[in-house]
Amino acid sequence: MKTLLLIRHAKSSWDPSIPNDFDRTLNERGKKTAPEMAKRLIEKNIQIDLFVASPAKRAKKTAELFIKEYKRNENEILFIPGLYHAPAAVFSDVVTQLKDKFNNVAIFSHNPGITEFVNKLTSVEIDHMPTCGIFAITIDADNWKDFINAKKEFLFFDYPKNGLYD
Repeated sequence: MKTLLLIRHAKSSWDPSIPNDFDRTLNERGKKTAPEMAKRLIEKNIQIDLFVASPAKRAKKTAELFIKEYKRNENEILFIPGLYHAPAAVFSDVVTQLKDKFNNVAIFSHNPGITEFVNKLTSVEIDHMPTCGIFAITIDADNWKDFINAKKEFLFFDYPKNGLYD
């Protein structure tokens, strides 16, 4: 059994002095909500064996704030360039290539691809993955390579403004 947490980056800055989208960082609200959302996972006893993130600054910083709450080292985060504005198919490719020793994986990425991907996983659909939203599923498989055809079950969807829904 595997667990997958799909996490959209926290609220980011739209500072006009930042020349490109990739370099946008978190705003003050994002810096506050990311640790709060990580604490919610810890309170639910959700373990994370592997943190995977887009290398874009806002996703990178969100992953760093989460891993800090888990009292782990930032150098453990696996950055995958293809997760920057990835379509749903790229998420599937990333998941199927994960090492089987990791049972609980968190992936930090961007809209619209992350919303598109979560809506392909179970019968639970969402209109829009909000910033720092977490969509969690279990996968009935021992190997990540079996992810695509494995039975998936919705665990929860949580986000900063609306609390936890099981």
